[in-house]
Amino acid sequence: MSALRLLALSHLLLAGLPARGDELRPGADLIVFNAKITTQHLAQPAASAVAIKRGRIYAVGDDAEILALKNSKTQLIDAEGHRLIPGLNEAHVHVLNENNYNYNVRWDGVPTLSRALEMLKEQAKRTPKGQWVKVIGGWSPYQFKENRFPTPEELNAAVPDRPYIVQYAYNQAFLNELAMKEIGVGTPKFQMPPGTEFEKDKQGKYTGVVRGFTWTFVALEAVVPLPSFEEKVNSLAYAINDLNRFGVVSALESGSIIPYPEGHKPIEALIKDQRLNVRLPFMDLQLVEPGASMVDAEIDAITQKSPTSPGDNTHPTLAHGHEYQTNGEVLNAQLHDHENFDRPAVVIDRELMRKTVEEDVGKLVKRRSPFRMHVSYDENISPFLDALESLNKKMPFDGLRWSIEHAETISPKNIERIKKLGGGIALDDKMALHGDGFIKTHGREVALQTPRLRQLVDSGIPLAMTTDGFRASSYNPWVAIQWMVTGKSVSGSEILAKDNRLSREEALKLYTLGAAWFTKTENESGRIAPGNLADFALLSTDYFSVPEGEIQHITSVMTVVDGKVVFGAGKYSKLAPELPKIIPTWSPIKYFGGYSGAK
Repeated sequence: MSALRLLALSHLLLAGLPARGDELRPGADLIVFNAKITTQHLAQPAASAVAIKRGRIYAVGDDAEILALKNSKTQLIDAEGHRLIPGLNEAHVHVLNENNYNYNVRWDGVPTLSRALEMLKEQAKRTPKGQWVKVIGGWSPYQFKENRFPTPEELNAAVPDRPYIVQYAYNQAFLNELAMKEIGVGTPKFQMPPGTEFEKDKQGKYTGVVRGFTWTFVALEAVVPLPSFEEKVNSLAYAINDLNRFGVVSALESGSIIPYPEGHKPIEALIKDQRLNVRLPFMDLQLVEPGASMVDAEIDAITQKSPTSPGDNTHPTLAHGHEYQTNGEVLNAQLHDHENFDRPAVVIDRELMRKTVEEDVGKLVKRRSPFRMHVSYDENISPFLDALESLNKKMPFDGLRWSIEHAETISPKNIERIKKLGGGIALDDKMALHGDGFIKTHGREVALQTPRLRQLVDSGIPLAMTTDGFRASSYNPWVAIQWMVTGKSVSGSEILAKDNRLSREEALKLYTLGAAWFTKTENESGRIAPGNLADFALLSTDYFSVPEGEIQHITSVMTVVDGKVVFGAGKYSKLAPELPKIIPTWSPIKYFGGYSGAK
């Protein structure tokens, strides 16, 4: 009997057998259908359905072909025509510093100063004795309809009988007399870091306005009431949920006040309870005494205190869930140029930059450890690159990934130098929130090309846009995306020249595919394509058709990480895991939410 006849006979025999149970038929774990899918996959740029298996995308297509992959155990979700995009990858954000998230009044996105002051007044009545009323970054005076800062008198009226701190980025803060007395301003109890200025009136009395740089506000953070361990874990759960609310699926932790490993214990608690709902690769910086080496302290931390290495993931089930990446974003405190747009650029001594970078980065290159360095101004980028080029000749980087963080005023020449050395640039959206202040300090013409978005994108250099949230800027990535597309700051001022703006497609890629390079996940993240991580967001409004001025109001109605729904709103809310009861009971987040309109 021929092989062909045998094959035909086998088909006839099988046709007569009872059908196998549907539960035995292979099928998807999850199918989302009836969606407008932006895949960012050139060979298949659009689709309407996606199938997930074991945390990965395994099929993308139209509804009919993807629904054919279901079995009785497949979870089916109707997207009802919503736009579905790859989940947003946040390549520079400070999540761990939000272990006190639940203690803070968030002014992010609040449209008027009058409402912001009302929030303080309401919270002051709830805050118990022994605690402070706090607003710690994420807002800008230019977002308010009034287009100004609050006055000390307004703040004192809103919070009459509790210590308060209202902090604007890492630029300035307002404290009342109760707060200044408690921390010992003007006494040896409070040691002011260099560059700190407490404003005085004509009578020599402190007004409560303090101006400074990053280390000023880090010092203030250490002297206010701190949360318990349980409150830290709870705070991080809510902070991460608010990232999920905007479609963020991966957040590259970029250094915390309490470093690795101690500062990561709350995250380890979330992992243990299976409640870490975002991929959290991390870089680490070790704060040390003046004169000590931050790089030496980092090497000690990852070789002696809690051994780890680049790419080591301690999350047992989530790929890149808690994965050590690199040393950064500060390699040496003396080289930190801060980016306070209300003051002239901090220019680092060139010889100090050269000597320190060659010495410190050399130790990392020898270990083949990636590195990331905060450098905002081109005056400092140039000597930094001088040092790297010199080091690369003696100790070849040989494909080692590294990046400059922020790079607001980078020149075309230095873009090419970074590219030649194999580096990347993680930009941020501070100009969206603080660009009006930048204009006052540096001039409008400079601002219109800060940063050089068009040249950066066209150069082909590895490039991401980030928020640098939650203090220096808001953690809402859609504010950044609107700024890149419209060229306007939160005040509505033109802040980017027309020839320095991006298309919607280009802006989205900087938060997805572009950002994935910085965590070495560009081959598995940023696309809706087979083999990619099953991380995506279903948007509240169609990003590609909503009016430009409304992009910043986009949220996610459903965010999926690792093939599981981690955030849901409206009809999708019951699909998401329930958050723990918020603590403390007087938490501002309980009453206001994290971002304006969240409650």
